[in-house]
Amino acid sequence: MEGFLLRAIEEKIPLEMIYLSSDQQISQRKLIIKEVNGEYIRAYCLLRKQMRTFRRESILSLLPPKQKPYLH
Repeated sequence: MEGFLLRAIEEKIPLEMIYLSSDQQISQRKLIIKEVNGEYIRAYCLLRKQMRTFRRESILSLLPPKQKPYLH
């Protein structure tokens, strides 16, 4: 996952995340990753429109944005 996160930072690719909060609520967010360290990820949350810190162990899924199908 480390390489995936670093590439997202370098290329400024928004990622879709499913996250389990400390009060056991599941949320889905679209993020622009800014910083990665051992335990946390700092990212700009497009839902809340502000910088947020997420615990890496609470990330359930992290995917590139959905691509629109290519039409000929």
